[in-house]
Amino acid sequence: MSKETVGELAYRRVREDIVFGRLPPASKLKLEKLKSDYGVSISTLRESLSRLATEGLVLAEGMRGFEVTPVSADDLREIAELRLLLECHALSKSFARGDMEWEGRVVASHHKLSLMERQMLANDRTRPETWKGYDREFHHELISACGSQALLETHDSVYDRYLRYQMVAVIFRGQQAADEHQKLLEAALRRDAETAMTILKTHIQDCLSETFARGILS
Repeated sequence: MSKETVGELAYRRVREDIVFGRLPPASKLKLEKLKSDYGVSISTLRESLSRLATEGLVLAEGMRGFEVTPVSADDLREIAELRLLLECHALSKSFARGDMEWEGRVVASHHKLSLMERQMLANDRTRPETWKGYDREFHHELISACGSQALLETHDSVYDRYLRYQMVAVIFRGQQAADEHQKLLEAALRRDAETAMTILKTHIQDCLSETFARGILS
């Protein structure tokens, strides 16, 4: 395996562990421990953590090393606003350009998410990472036909910062959230971007409201 491949794999593993909360917010990232956990060199880890710092997932503390970026209510609000801005723009472009193959991906991703939501509604909360992974996939497929790789990459980065908060809070809004996903699917198949953007705004704002109402973030 090449050094580049090893570095990319390490970056993706650490990134996923941060996004899904296995490396908690504000936790110190001790290089010796990470070296053992991920089976890569210190230099490879430094490169990966520096890269994650540019994405806002890690804080580089100079001589003191690295830590997972802490969470806060203000940061969540800012990330949510940015996600809404990017995703609404991408939705309008994707709905205008999407073809039958795009429709198939959207329907398939919603099917998986819907099945997981039914399990959650039946009080099976044992697979939060799978649930949020399908949630992420559905929202990505909705915008996947936007025609801009730069837009998709920027959205993915912002979405994962938002997803990290969802994993911290473990907010499941039940039938309301499932209904919103169903309405987003229907709007996509009708190519009704205006309705989809309205639904998305409610979808994000209500998630924030419930998070703040629980007092999870200061």
